Amino acid sequence: MSKVTVKDLDVKGKHVIVRVDFNVPHKGDVITDDNRVRAALPTINYLTENGAKVLLLSHMGKVKTEEDKAKNDMAIVAKRLQELQSAPVTFVPATRGEELEAAVKAQEDGTIVLMQNTRYEKGESKNDPELGAYWASLGDLFVEDAFGSVHRAHASTVGIATHLPSALGFLVEKEVNVLGKALNDPERPLVAILGGAKVSDKIAVIENLLKIADKVMIGGGMSYTFSAAKGGKIGTSLLEADKIELANKFMEEGGDKLILPVDTVAANDFSNPTEIITVKAGEIPDGFMGLDIGPETVALYQKELAGAKTVFWNGPMGVFEDERFAKGTIAVCETLANLEGATTIIGGGDSASAAKNLGFAEKFSHISTGGGASLEYMEGKDLPGISIIPEKE
Repeated sequence: MSKVTVKDLDVKGKHVIVRVDFNVPHKGDVITDDNRVRAALPTINYLTENGAKVLLLSHMGKVKTEEDKAKNDMAIVAKRLQELQSAPVTFVPATRGEELEAAVKAQEDGTIVLMQNTRYEKGESKNDPELGAYWASLGDLFVEDAFGSVHRAHASTVGIATHLPSALGFLVEKEVNVLGKALNDPERPLVAILGGAKVSDKIAVIENLLKIADKVMIGGGMSYTFSAAKGGKIGTSLLEADKIELANKFMEEGGDKLILPVDTVAANDFSNPTEIITVKAGEIPDGFMGLDIGPETVALYQKELAGAKTVFWNGPMGVFEDERFAKGTIAVCETLANLEGATTIIGGGDSASAAKNLGFAEKFSHISTGGGASLEYMEGKDLPGISIIPEKE
């Protein structure tokens, strides 16, 4: 797949609408992690340096009430954006109307207007045709650079692109190239590590990766449904009883390719345990719940990862927010960070947080900026925000 990119557009003197992902974590007016703003800078800087008039659109948080609106006001991002680059930034606290139109009309080449949170508009998430057409009327060109939102057919990701010449920004282009190669033309062996709480969250990706990966390793809360499917005792561990049949199907189809935990760290309480034990998989006593993979599983996974040339990781191995149950996730993270000669990809979400918090982010080949989008990509799904961008001729 070779999509039109921002470099294929003639942007000088043009109004370029860019869908970015400025959905940053924040406490009040303080942004606690500005990585998403920084990730958008290559595309923004390219456009301003080449004389474009840039209009940035992004959502932030969920907006259902007036309180949500106040909490997710994009003004805090405008301030940070101005600190991170040199082009003038004007923040418009509106999503349509005279104030926004006047600000765009008054723009000079090489300047930026950041619009208010797109989710202030109810039609955004419904891909309202009128809203998409209105936003498109503010620009000459559209650039999609919000990978974290391309799996959603919203007015700002798909609606605008139906009306304007469109292209991928550098961030989305990189995601498509890295994930596309891992999915369609990986250097082998290709190993996938999938963790997290529920099988139901990962059904399609497990199904697809079992077809294309050389090994698929399972960890986290969802491993206990597999353990139960094998007839094991899982105590009070997380169980999706309605997915036992599916787990059996995966084990049958996966055979030796599907690798499951062989031991687990369990506790007698989730929040305030008085007893923490390590037991064989499928031998968790009554009243105990599995909260991390055990040391034998860590050793097994390290052995299976030796020699891997492409690794995709999504989802922690346990309740890594609690240091007592973080050893499995830390071990996987360290192993991947030091895996020489391999392309190591983190599919966003909690795995990305773990790598950053542990100080290993720089050692990974690629950390996706969109957990949901990267998973859907690895499922082999079409992502509407990418599909709408034309192929190069």
